[in-house]
Amino acid sequence: MKSFVLAGLALGLVSTVATAGDVAAGDWLVRVGYHTVNPKSDNASVLGGTDNLNVGQDSALTFNVSYFFTDAIAVELQAATPFNHDISVDGAGKVGATKHLPPTLNVQYHFDLGAWKPYVGAGVNWTIFFDENTTGVLAGADLDLDDSFGLDVQLGVDYSIGNNWFLNAEARWIDIDSDAVITNFAPTPVAFTVEIDPFVYALTVGRKF
Repeated sequence: MKSFVLAGLALGLVSTVATAGDVAAGDWLVRVGYHTVNPKSDNASVLGGTDNLNVGQDSALTFNVSYFFTDAIAVELQAATPFNHDISVDGAGKVGATKHLPPTLNVQYHFDLGAWKPYVGAGVNWTIFFDENTTGVLAGADLDLDDSFGLDVQLGVDYSIGNNWFLNAEARWIDIDSDAVITNFAPTPVAFTVEIDPFVYALTVGRKF
């Protein structure tokens, strides 16, 4: 009889550990970590000719919160501290820099594979550019980048480490296109579109509430 009691207690303990990281309808999942934004290259040069305009990558502290409407469907709001990107032109080096904030709202579908909880998501991104400046061959010119609204898609996975804590890794692609204009550089303003379209990679730590 004693062995049956011990076996039942052990089974209950295993069950508790296995389900401690489950996320269910009505739960909040908050994550904090770092995202790296890696923009595409090969934009048309604003200086004329065939040289490419390139936007450099940067990493920043990020945080997001997800609310689970069902055990599988959640809505996530992503925010961050400012990213800072150098802007360069092939053959001319650095010509400017800008900062941006990327609030993003996604709908996600989560799969429950025990401790591993992969998910896919899609939504909209609003990229806010500010603190644009110029240097090098564009020194003294004024650079203005319009905000961007575009599609965001993501693929990620949460791994339960117990006590409602999770490790997270994910990748995103964001459609970011900004209409830009340079003044005080040529006799007339120079207008162009920068297709940033970055892949974004993240490592975060999360907790369920």
